[in-house]
Amino acid sequence: MVAGMSNSPSFRVETWGCQMNVLDGERMAGQLERRGFRAAGSKEPPDVVILNTCAVREKAEAKVYSALGVLGRRKQDFPELVIGVTGCVAQVEGDEILERAPWVDFVLGTGNVERVGELVDQVRSERRRVLALELPIESPVYQFREISRGSRFAAYVTVIEGCSQFCTFCIVPFTRGRERSRRSSEIFEEVGSLVGRGYSEITLLGQTVNAYRDPENGTGFGELLSKVARIPGVRRLRFLTSHPRFVDDPMIEALAAGGNVAPYLHLPAQSGSDRVLYRMKRRYTVSEYLEKIGRVRSALPAVAVSSDFIVGFPGETEEDFASTLDLIRAARFASVFAFRYSARPGTAAARWGRQTFVAEEVAAERLARLFELQAGLQAELNQSLVGREFEVLVEGRDKDGRTRGRTPCNRVAHVGGDGGRSEPGDYVRVRIVRGLPNSLLAEVAA
Repeated sequence: MVAGMSNSPSFRVETWGCQMNVLDGERMAGQLERRGFRAAGSKEPPDVVILNTCAVREKAEAKVYSALGVLGRRKQDFPELVIGVTGCVAQVEGDEILERAPWVDFVLGTGNVERVGELVDQVRSERRRVLALELPIESPVYQFREISRGSRFAAYVTVIEGCSQFCTFCIVPFTRGRERSRRSSEIFEEVGSLVGRGYSEITLLGQTVNAYRDPENGTGFGELLSKVARIPGVRRLRFLTSHPRFVDDPMIEALAAGGNVAPYLHLPAQSGSDRVLYRMKRRYTVSEYLEKIGRVRSALPAVAVSSDFIVGFPGETEEDFASTLDLIRAARFASVFAFRYSARPGTAAARWGRQTFVAEEVAAERLARLFELQAGLQAELNQSLVGREFEVLVEGRDKDGRTRGRTPCNRVAHVGGDGGRSEPGDYVRVRIVRGLPNSLLAEVAA
């Protein structure tokens, strides 16, 4: 054994990337724990290391190979160390990883997460390298009772895997495969199991969550959301990430029904230019996007809408970028996640040639302008909440020792005046006393 702290072999899963990757890492950890492994301590060299990777942003591959270099040197001292690479980089670079890093024992693609425990045992007993990159086409089935959750009160539940939209900038259809929805009966069973174990906040996950279609009866996401909301014990229900094309009346009705469905919608726009949206293959216009937001806000005025933007997409002009700023002003998003474009291998935009690329310094300057605009708008919106009361789900303590949690509309709140009584997982009624650019200051409501 690498570590001498226990007779049980130890493991570490290092996860990068989106919420789906986080859940995949929890699934892997659960399988290993069921097989007698234990999570390694923070300063303990583990017997099994799994790099659970993300390929969405630039330099993803370099980050993986850098980490593998460190692990390769460690394996020279501890030859029994098992090293695995999983996730999206594994899916697109599987053979090359084994060639460039011969000390890696297994490379497992995104469609084989349920095999991690089996393959770790196989590698440890046979010392044979394994490559498994097959992407499934059937409805996914999870051993959800084996998931080792990172929280004791909030849980992710995957409802749909993959993506069939093939936006020209996005690698997800190549790393996660086509859209595959889970049976709603299995989703209900998993959520029921979670609330039975004390979980109160559930987040339904999918790369395009609102493209969900039950493979058994064809019902859509709106009906799924409504039915999950009615499961006893679900106190707060969220979902990520939606595509504007699939925002329909049943989804809006479910969101607007209130109750335990959080008044929050993350709806990536990606650009405010119709010309760029067409080149991105997003299949909607700016006016159509704003119309969808308008319908949601008409049904639920208190909804908080956030969005994603890509700056410096190939061929983006200053006029195109100005249109993006116009959209941000018009939509008044509660928050914005924005990134400089980075070419992803295998995507259509990456094949257009560097002559279409926006210079890095231009893209960086545009991104700074976008963030400056959003910061001002966000501060105004947060300040407008002063005096309002919210139920905050406590997540922990901030650096000043105050209670930190999230409102139903997904804003971070720093809460004073609770005397340190609140614990993670508690729900506390608070009154907002000040709006900051990225969070709220609150006090416990009388």
